[in-house]
Amino acid sequence: MAKFYASTSADSALAGAGSRSGARGQGFWRDLDWILLIAGLALTVLGSVLVWSASRADLASPTDPQSYLKRHVINVVVAIVLGYFASRLNYRWLRAYTPIIYGISFFLLLLPFVPGIGVTVAGARAWIDLPGGLTLQPSEFMKIAVILMMAVLLSERKDIEIEPSGRDVLLALTAAGLPIGVILLQNDTGTVLVLGTVAVSVIAVAGIRTRWLVGLIGSAALSMLLAVQLGLLKQYQVARLTSFISPDSDTGASAYNANQARIAIGGGGWFGVGLFEGPQTQGKFVPVNESDFIFTVSGEELGFIGSVLLILLLAVLLWRAATIAWKADDQYGRLVATGVLAWLAFQTFENIGMTLGIMPITGIPLPLVSAGGTSMMAVWIAIGLLQTVRLHEARSDI
Repeated sequence: MAKFYASTSADSALAGAGSRSGARGQGFWRDLDWILLIAGLALTVLGSVLVWSASRADLASPTDPQSYLKRHVINVVVAIVLGYFASRLNYRWLRAYTPIIYGISFFLLLLPFVPGIGVTVAGARAWIDLPGGLTLQPSEFMKIAVILMMAVLLSERKDIEIEPSGRDVLLALTAAGLPIGVILLQNDTGTVLVLGTVAVSVIAVAGIRTRWLVGLIGSAALSMLLAVQLGLLKQYQVARLTSFISPDSDTGASAYNANQARIAIGGGGWFGVGLFEGPQTQGKFVPVNESDFIFTVSGEELGFIGSVLLILLLAVLLWRAATIAWKADDQYGRLVATGVLAWLAFQTFENIGMTLGIMPITGIPLPLVSAGGTSMMAVWIAIGLLQTVRLHEARSDI
């Protein structure tokens, strides 16, 4: 009789565990932010089509015209899988292991300086050479690490203090400042601007005193002016800035990309000239239009209507990130979501703005749309982190 009861109790425990596991599995899919997920998938599919069109002219292999597209699709699949795993991360595990994630990311960030490993692209030594002709840009993963680290440092005392202490703010600024300094040495000013925007946004939402925020913004502006005056920026970086201020001053060099981009977008009209039919796109008059200038492909071949659809999908992505940040039930989740929101919002505005001539040209991609495996992976991991914050908030209400 004792054995019978023991067996019955064990069976009940196993059944209960299975039931809880099944409930958690069902709860995961039920509590996901499906609007965020669908918008991300739609942008990825639309971006793949635009990359296909942009890469047909000169990036495809003579033996396999679709080789670039195939590589892009592989990157997309890997990125979505990474995003799924990020969304399944345990909240406590993520916070506990953030210093390790930060350390590994910072180590990878230094590898482009190693001879034989680092690769220079468009003046920036920011890539790692991998077997099979592949490259990796560690600064993309550093964006995630900086967001997580700043969120940990600025949320530790929130339960017992009204605002983070001065020490916490300085530690958070150091966590952002160290990689920013390394990336400056790599001549990747676009990523520096992204990380600067992320740092200011996270610190502002953390509830620090106004004087900290004003001082931080003022210091950043002064640093940029000093960098230009002291000659710390490369000549091509200064040329990009001056061509933005005066686009007609150098039409044959630094302003060429911007001028060709506006010609492509203006030629698309309301409905575009048709996919794979854009003369600027197929003629390769706009350099790197599969990545940095992908919006010109949309403007020319899909026209105003297609470009508005693309922008609306990006707006939905940002709206859901803002909603998740607003509804987060703890300071850590709120800061993580805020960092991701600031990253994607600035990168979106800068990328589209530079093609329209309202922002200086920088080499940063349009999230989920531009070609670039590392960027695609990093953004999908960020979407997974947003889902993690969302799921934590949903389960805390139960």
